[in-house]
Amino acid sequence: MIEIKGIKKRFGDLELLRGVNLRVEKGETLVLIGPPGCGKSVLLKICAGLIEPDAGEILIDGKSITKARGRALDQIRSRMGMLFQNYALFDSMSVKENLALALRQLTDDSEERISERVKEALSWVKLKNVENLKTAELSGGMKKRVGIARAWVIRPDFMLYDEPTAGLDPVTSERINVLIKAFARDHKMSSIAVSQDMLTAFSIADKLAFLYEGEIKQVGTAEEMKNSSNPYVRQFLQGMMDGPIKMDQKVEEEEAA
Repeated sequence: MIEIKGIKKRFGDLELLRGVNLRVEKGETLVLIGPPGCGKSVLLKICAGLIEPDAGEILIDGKSITKARGRALDQIRSRMGMLFQNYALFDSMSVKENLALALRQLTDDSEERISERVKEALSWVKLKNVENLKTAELSGGMKKRVGIARAWVIRPDFMLYDEPTAGLDPVTSERINVLIKAFARDHKMSSIAVSQDMLTAFSIADKLAFLYEGEIKQVGTAEEMKNSSNPYVRQFLQGMMDGPIKMDQKVEEEEAA
């Protein structure tokens, strides 16, 4: 499981995270939601060990990724996969080379076995005969699926998704959602996702966490969030239908009324 304990992060005068606490059980998918710039992606990168928090720690099956260094950090990361929002694929490499890179670094598999595992991972995301294509030749939806396949090829115990359907059309987004749900179910994988797309969030989440002003305001299922009495959660899910008004200003108006 993944435990997030008292995570704080400041950038200059901006206190982005103010003591975030969350827990993701084995086989569970948690989706972080909240307005842009509230620190969701920063929290995700702290979970991956890519950014150090100012305080607090992340425990992966009881082992601290925030305090780990060297070989210990590598061992924890070898159990994690991550999908970056902008794919983070190497355009100069083929699809196969992108997927094989992690296998060559983390396993002692033969080249024949690596080729088999690459094909298997691509089959999970419903891609065939693309191994020799350069990633620059792929559409946005195909790049997203290759990015997912690259994260899954190591068969991770934990998965982090940063905006898995950002920039995709509704049909492609739904295909990605179905893949993510099926893989999590079949592999009993613990996952944290960040998404601004509420259809994706509600589709893939076992539970959601609403992050606002550096704190988790509510954790719950999709139905619990939709029926929330929290004014911040309600205003966010309504998509600020009344125009570009600050959330706290809107809440103050509602409470005054």
